[in-house]
Amino acid sequence: MDRHMDRRRFVIGTAAAALAAGPAFAQEAFPTHAITIINAFPPGGINDLVTRPLAAAMEPILKQPVVVEAKAGAAGQVGAQFVASAKPDGYTLLSHNTGISGYAEVDKLFGRPAKTTRADFIPLARLVADPVLLLVNDQQPYKTLKEFIDGAKARPDTLVFSSGGLYGATHLPLAYLEKATGPLKLRHLPTNGGGPAIVAILGNNAQVTTQSVSATLQHVKAGKLRPLAIFSATRSKQLPDVPTLKELGYDVEYYLWVGIFAPKATPPAIVTTLRAAIGQAVQSDQFKTTLVNIGQELEYLDGPDFQKFWDIDGTRTDEAVISIGKQG
Repeated sequence: MDRHMDRRRFVIGTAAAALAAGPAFAQEAFPTHAITIINAFPPGGINDLVTRPLAAAMEPILKQPVVVEAKAGAAGQVGAQFVASAKPDGYTLLSHNTGISGYAEVDKLFGRPAKTTRADFIPLARLVADPVLLLVNDQQPYKTLKEFIDGAKARPDTLVFSSGGLYGATHLPLAYLEKATGPLKLRHLPTNGGGPAIVAILGNNAQVTTQSVSATLQHVKAGKLRPLAIFSATRSKQLPDVPTLKELGYDVEYYLWVGIFAPKATPPAIVTTLRAAIGQAVQSDQFKTTLVNIGQELEYLDGPDFQKFWDIDGTRTDEAVISIGKQG
């Protein structure tokens, strides 16, 4: 009888051990090789500046290489589509920004089927939410937002506005601004990312742009670019002299945020592993130091909180796209 009990206990014990090992083993199985984060923008922009140090900080946590690969084009849509159709196994992730929100609305505007929607992605983490500046170059006479608005309206279709792509994250702030000021009649020069848009204004191929604090801080400090206003709710610690649009009487708020996404249908256990790894990586000294060096502050939101934020921010983005469409 005792032997029988022992045997039963042994069988139950083994089954329990096997069950316990099951999920643990499944989790251990990811990742077994390198993870690729697709950056939907060219080198030199905010996504590049933030995603590379994140990848480096994730490697020791996941004990696998984390590679960043740029797939730029169509204001970030090329990279977004690539990841949306990638195998949802956790090995292909996406680094994107505010611009990802409006793609379905842009497609609708042009009467074409939506190539990607917000539902195609699982938000893993928001890393930063960088306030955007309205900037002119040092060859422009404007010293205040009022002077700029008056000047633009007095000389319609002469000033060129550079953005990182049509309906992208650095084109949308202009729509927000024009909703408040009325049409500014700027000529639009879309490029293929924040980096190229900044090169255009530095070379005076454009005279005005809306770019993040971190991507332009060095040029502002060097006196090459002049910030006239900031789109955040409060003034920037880096540029305390630059007034907010709200202070100037315009109810406008806009952030260029960077987030990491997985394709929809990625298994929950893998999503959990990735969220935990990113959450740990962003708190590492290595990552925090890099952020400080590029003039950024960590504005981390874990997946579910990021989803809540994105739902609201995405609706705002849709409204901006629709308002640009009406002007066009």
